Amino acid sequence: MSTPIIILIIVLAVVAIILAVLYFLGKKAQKKQDAQKEQLEAMKQTVSMLIIDKKRLKLKEAGLPQAVIDQAPRIMRASKLPIVKAKIGPQIMSLVCDEKIFESVPVKKEVKAVVSGIYITEVKGLHGKAIITPPQKKGFFKRSIDKLQEKAGAKPIK
Repeated sequence: MSTPIIILIIVLAVVAIILAVLYFLGKKAQKKQDAQKEQLEAMKQTVSMLIIDKKRLKLKEAGLPQAVIDQAPRIMRASKLPIVKAKIGPQIMSLVCDEKIFESVPVKKEVKAVVSGIYITEVKGLHGKAIITPPQKKGFFKRSIDKLQEKAGAKPIK
């Protein structure tokens, strides 16, 4: 056998081993995620709250309890999380919001939210209506690019 064929066989074997390892790690991570979703579903409660503020903050800056910060993985401590500061009853709390709904959470409004521990999973209007956020305004340059593309006959970039 020639040298290039041997090298090709070795590279293919290494790639096959790496794909097998990634497959099994993915299955394990999927099982862990399913277990976490079941826990969130079991602990969920609907709560009426007044949203005071929402920001993306690091865990230490968010004002969360020290036990939560200690249990978080090291990677999570460095990344910024969507944090919502809300008044629930007489108490003001910092809660972690789901990334999917963070943009739709209205500020300085009373809402009904589905909360699981300190994690907000769903937000509705006070009377059970889904909250629809108005589209954000486009800047000057974005509008001018859209106009130029329309003149040229191209579809505008979203």
